[in-house]
Amino acid sequence: MTGSAMEDISRRKQINPWAWVPTLYFAEGIPYFIVNVISVIMFKNMGMSNGDIAMYTGLLYLPWTIKPLWSPFVDIIRTKRWWIVVMQTVIAVSFVLAALSLPHPPGDAAAAGKAPVSLFVATLVIFWITAFASATHDIAADGYYMIALDQKQQSFFVGIRSTFYRCASVFGQGVLVVVAGLLETHYGDVPRAWTVTLLLCAVLFGAVAVYHAFLLPKAEASGRIVHAVPGADRPGPGLRTARSASEIMREFGRTFVTFFRKKHVWIAILFMLLYRLPEAFLVKMMNPFLLDPREAGGLGLSTENVGIVYGTVGVAALTVGGIVGGIAASRWGLKKSLWPMAASMTLPCLTFVYLGMAQPESFFVINLLVFIEQFGYGFGFTAYMLYLIYFSQGEFKTAHYSLCTAFMALSMMLPGMVAGYLQEWLGYAGFFWLVIACCAATVAVTCFIRVDPSFGKK
Repeated sequence: MTGSAMEDISRRKQINPWAWVPTLYFAEGIPYFIVNVISVIMFKNMGMSNGDIAMYTGLLYLPWTIKPLWSPFVDIIRTKRWWIVVMQTVIAVSFVLAALSLPHPPGDAAAAGKAPVSLFVATLVIFWITAFASATHDIAADGYYMIALDQKQQSFFVGIRSTFYRCASVFGQGVLVVVAGLLETHYGDVPRAWTVTLLLCAVLFGAVAVYHAFLLPKAEASGRIVHAVPGADRPGPGLRTARSASEIMREFGRTFVTFFRKKHVWIAILFMLLYRLPEAFLVKMMNPFLLDPREAGGLGLSTENVGIVYGTVGVAALTVGGIVGGIAASRWGLKKSLWPMAASMTLPCLTFVYLGMAQPESFFVINLLVFIEQFGYGFGFTAYMLYLIYFSQGEFKTAHYSLCTAFMALSMMLPGMVAGYLQEWLGYAGFFWLVIACCAATVAVTCFIRVDPSFGKK
């Protein structure tokens, strides 16, 4: 090993992972939630119709769906550390441009929810760029985590990284939405409030980029500490020597072929696409429902209250549900967990049927029912994630898992894109009954999959 390589390893060991793992995964979550969740609230408050909101914000999900297609280039071109810092800089600049691009729709059109999409084209394009930068950042961050930490450290920090990603969820869907709501009240000007909110996000991300430029260990700077080969899961040292672009692309191509040759692959894909169908419809319309006035069938909550209901109470319920689901799955195994978790994914959707029909005014009741629904989703989602891990087993488990998550993203994107038009056609109460009808898809695909009874048990 060369002297420079030894210096790089020494530097990597000197920087405590606590100095960068939490901030890296907090930064990974923020742009995702801004692009996919906060944008819905922002466009809703600025007068875009529910149908257009769901369609165009649904398209913003595409980069996370297709990111396996360009992940090899992140391995080939420059280091993952370089990609992380550059993408964080791009995201910071994108937030500034998005803030400056926000239109001021006519008051009457905004109040009626009929602001034309043409007013938002520039903002949507900038969010599209942000989404691609964020998806690329995800690829680089996850790869860097495996390279910069040894196996023992990876195991120790896996819970830490998940916790700080959840913190990003609370900050993005909760704190930022509450801030935007308070600014809307203070200024009496919705576009101005969201402009300030996005500029605050830009400052935050700029600071994170500068921090990581100095604090991330240079774990790939020398000869042997280089790019991991995507898709390969063979025994050996965690750090591998570099390969040519053609070798990496050939290896990458093999992952697709071997994935679609797996036993029962089409049943597995149907499960990945349909198990979450009720939630895929529901999640896009949840915030518009909370925001819409009662005469339009909604609950008429303020923006800051939506931040509390969905961004804090909802996220907390989702997290607790996931933890309980993980404990249950480790005791029962995946096979025995499937039906209780499928029921948990479907039955709590009835809470929104009640909310849509009764339109309760009690803030406590609204929070309680959202908590129940999100807890059920978090608990039921555990079986889904375990199945993805189960189906990905084999030589190319890392790349196959990445392809499974692409189908997972697609399962949320496609129904979400049409959810708004369906809601406008059916009304909120009718739409929530449609969500209940879609639970049949969850039950059907759960019937067909087969898993090893011992898989998932502790």
